Amino acid sequence: MADQRISPAAVGRGVLPNIWDVVALFLVIGALVLMAFGARQTVLPLSTLDAQPLSLDPIYLPYYALRTMLRMLAAMAFSVIFTFGYAALAAKSRRAEMILVPVLDILQSVPILGFLTFTVIFFMNLFPGQILGAELAAVFAIFTSQAWNMTFSMYQSLRNVPKDLEEATQSFHLSGWQRFWRLDVPFAMPGLVWNAMMSMSGGWFFVVASEAITVGDTTVTLPGVGSYVALAIKDQDMPAIAYAIVTMLAVIILYDQFMFRPLVAWADKFRFEQTSSGTTPTSWMLDLFRRTRLLRLLTSSIGQIVAAILALAPRPIARRSLSKQSKQNSRAIDMAWLAIVVAGSVFMAWEVIFYLKATLTLSDVGTAVIDGLLTLARVIVLMILATLIWVPIGVWIGLRPTLAERVQPLAQFLAAFPANIAFPIFVVLIVRFGLNAEIWLSPLMILGTQWYILFNVIAGASAFPSDLKEAARSLHLGGWRWWFKVILPGIFPYYVTGAITASGGSWNASIVAEVASWGGTQLTATGLGSYIANATVAGDFPRVVLGIAVMCTFVTLFNRLVWRPLYAFGERRLRLG
Repeated sequence: MADQRISPAAVGRGVLPNIWDVVALFLVIGALVLMAFGARQTVLPLSTLDAQPLSLDPIYLPYYALRTMLRMLAAMAFSVIFTFGYAALAAKSRRAEMILVPVLDILQSVPILGFLTFTVIFFMNLFPGQILGAELAAVFAIFTSQAWNMTFSMYQSLRNVPKDLEEATQSFHLSGWQRFWRLDVPFAMPGLVWNAMMSMSGGWFFVVASEAITVGDTTVTLPGVGSYVALAIKDQDMPAIAYAIVTMLAVIILYDQFMFRPLVAWADKFRFEQTSSGTTPTSWMLDLFRRTRLLRLLTSSIGQIVAAILALAPRPIARRSLSKQSKQNSRAIDMAWLAIVVAGSVFMAWEVIFYLKATLTLSDVGTAVIDGLLTLARVIVLMILATLIWVPIGVWIGLRPTLAERVQPLAQFLAAFPANIAFPIFVVLIVRFGLNAEIWLSPLMILGTQWYILFNVIAGASAFPSDLKEAARSLHLGGWRWWFKVILPGIFPYYVTGAITASGGSWNASIVAEVASWGGTQLTATGLGSYIANATVAGDFPRVVLGIAVMCTFVTLFNRLVWRPLYAFGERRLRLG
């Protein structure tokens, strides 16, 4: 028999860097240098912004794009950390869910300007006289446009983990910590990646507001693509707006090629499959790093260390059946916890009422409620239309991985396209053709949020198990039977996640969509959004608080009465496994 021993030289060649290591090293070093350069600008004094005012000269756009990219990347990192902690606690704890899910409903309905109003001073005081305080305020504002969607996605995934996989973790005696990283996170990863793409794209809508921060009588304008767009709209400079759109497209392509496409290809291995999947997503970036030697050796070593840490987690104690006394104690704790939650909610509601009744009357409340009903009608109609349009398209794209790869950057660009750039076009058309602003301003509410439905449906169709598709083919299910018996139940939890975020985002967008202007022309549609916008311009803070409180109430009730029952239905009847 020939000697099968591996020579030391061969072992050495296996760990020596190859050409792919060199290319990857250049990419990593280049990214670190750009990040260091951008981070260095944040520690400069605020006076630097006055010495170097924002310019519409397109030569500065690469630098502005770098600053905006770093803000969005930092916000995405914080969003991922928040998502893992918040969604896991809400999904795993019944008592925490009673508070965290309604709070999440409220948070997604609070306008971004509301967050900035209460947080700018805090961040500016953390680093007085430095740009870093304003940068943190901008990052936080972008974070509020990203985190809620991702949290809803992971919460939905954790509530719909197949039962047979849960039983497998119990048979292997995995601890809660081990189960989270070996089952929950991998199962949620495909949907989370697509929602992260949507959150990153949707953040562009809020970049315009977050990069121009007002503190009292002082406005701090941070260099970035968003502030560039705001200045171009203010000066009615159409060429500058075109330059900004081209820059946004370039940034989205960079994010797609260097971050999201590799993540989509990597997350494909976590699909819930019992048979081999069909065409898998590809990424030249991921392939490049997989061909490296030294880098893969380093990452595998890190993976082994992480696996060793997870193995140190304590084993779970075998569950014992609860005695009658234990069940009674558990019910008593539940009732006490519910009483605390109700008491806290009543107390906060009373504080708001006590503040508002000093200056407002029941007539003002009635006006806000009626305006809220008008906006609610717009949201419902727009959600129905968006569902009828984007669900079939999303399924068609998601079931074709090759097509999804090509459509991915286009969908990101459409989702990232700032809706306020389209406002002047709507205003001009409405005035030119004498259209009814009450009707034709409504599409602006969902112009930037309809993509949540598309992205979530694509994620659901992409994660749909191949064995179920093969079973449907073997049973010769087609036409409407295939839609209602196979694919719609499979993507239903993903659709609900996208619909919740899209409806909440539409309420938020109504503040700018129901009042649109271009130059000296302004159009207004009656609704809760225009109510809050007009009160903000007038400096009528009590009416601003009333409008936001009514909006949060509408969103919470709609989620409780419509979306949560649909969530529960999906968990009971449409759960895989």
